[in-house]
Amino acid sequence: MDTTKNVMSILEELTGLNLANKMDVNLFESGLLDSMATVQLVMELEEKCQVSIPISEFNRKEWETPSKIIAKVDSLQ
Repeated sequence: MDTTKNVMSILEELTGLNLANKMDVNLFESGLLDSMATVQLVMELEEKCQVSIPISEFNRKEWETPSKIIAKVDSLQ
């Protein structure tokens, strides 16, 4: 499975929504992700995409939309 499919699958699990047509929606401002869901997102991304995401370096601005998440995960691989 590629990065986009992994990320979109994880986001659908966490939000209950298919966000394929909303790649630039701000997940935090829209209330789709809260702090608990963010921790789950990071853990799932680390497991499924085999990347390391130090929470201490997590900047919400860099992870606020599905497209930014995909780009960030790609950059970490």
